[in-house]
Amino acid sequence: MSETIRWGFLGLGSIARRFGNGFAFAPDNEIYAVASRSQAKADAFGAEYGATQCYGSYEALLNDAEVDVVYIGTPHNFHLPQTLMALEAGKHVLCEKPFAVNAREAALMIRRAQEKRLFLMDAFWTRFFPAMVKLRELLAQKVIGDVMLVSADFGYRTGSVTPESRHYSPSLAGGALLDVGSYCVQFASMVYGKQPIEIATQATLGSTGVDELSVSVFKYSDYELATVTTAIRLNTPHEARILGSEGYIALPRWWHPDEIQLVRRGKSETLRFEEIPGEGFCYEIMAVGDCIRAGATESAIMPLDETLAIMKTLDRMRAAWGLRYPFEA
Repeated sequence: MSETIRWGFLGLGSIARRFGNGFAFAPDNEIYAVASRSQAKADAFGAEYGATQCYGSYEALLNDAEVDVVYIGTPHNFHLPQTLMALEAGKHVLCEKPFAVNAREAALMIRRAQEKRLFLMDAFWTRFFPAMVKLRELLAQKVIGDVMLVSADFGYRTGSVTPESRHYSPSLAGGALLDVGSYCVQFASMVYGKQPIEIATQATLGSTGVDELSVSVFKYSDYELATVTTAIRLNTPHEARILGSEGYIALPRWWHPDEIQLVRRGKSETLRFEEIPGEGFCYEIMAVGDCIRAGATESAIMPLDETLAIMKTLDRMRAAWGLRYPFEA
């Protein structure tokens, strides 16, 4: 393998475009190949991002021996078959969040990657920002004492309800939870390092049957709680707070953070970080490249056992709402 990690893109939608912008700030990583079901779309995307190869089918890209790792940026109901297809072709995989539709699918993906001894990661880019690296250091140092309460919200208001859209279609595993709520659940998981023992949750299931708004309380122990708010019909502040026995930490814009507000002993301090290149996808890109060069099959920052545990928590929340997608057995 060359020093430069050669990436292949499966799916060329809006998230792939945003992810692709990060390569300008990620040395030793390049967009080598792109694939779409439309050759014209692949050619246009490839020309814009400087790809060497542009394919009109996913299979053609996976047959390219020069591709080191595949980025899967398609809608999440396609993540299972496409991840398995990429792994079968011997490619490392970064799969966009939500990693899968449910824990059963996630387990199949993880098991196959382990059997093939290939790198696989859930693309929660948030974890790789410098602010999040610093946050984990502060928590390890117990600068706010024992963490007792975590809160995180992520909601936005879509336009009109379109039953065929990825936001509202049950057949596409639509709804707020998998789209943005998964961010909140993984944040609580990162802070506490475990999953809740009890979940109290309420959701509004809209006219198409998917969750449009939800509020949940997680209990990890008698003195460890979290609240999670998620929506696709409501704009929320996009704030997170971690409250401890000796102070608290606030993170504005926490899912792509550039500052940490630390309050303890009656004093407030704001830690600001360097201007983020682009949107900040470069941090995740470089982390994946480093793992692959090192021969690692998973990331220590976003490990596979935690990915599976998070998917199980998401399943528990949907079960409490009575929400099943049509294709689930």
